[in-house]
Amino acid sequence: MAKAKSPEPFEVACPCCSAVLKVDPDTRAVISHVAPIKPKTFADFDAAAKAMREQEVRKESIFRQAVDAEKNKASLLEKKFQEAVKKAKENPEEGRPLRDFDLD
Repeated sequence: MAKAKSPEPFEVACPCCSAVLKVDPDTRAVISHVAPIKPKTFADFDAAAKAMREQEVRKESIFRQAVDAEKNKASLLEKKFQEAVKKAKENPEEGRPLRDFDLD
């Protein structure tokens, strides 16, 4: 009897990362993997350095905003608390949650 020729491995493109996978049909295993070519983020070193400086400025600005928010946090919470106390005093029954034995 003649031995049946095994099918050739086939290539599949990964839908997630666009890598090329070579698959053996007999074992259904990946034989090889070719990663996709990633484009360069920056054309030259000067553009990369400029982007890094801009990123540093942006990070510093975000940090300053966070520091300012943290400084004002205590006074903001105090104002919210005073408003909630005032509202609770005006309508004492409205803010109280219902309990099962209150319904009897």
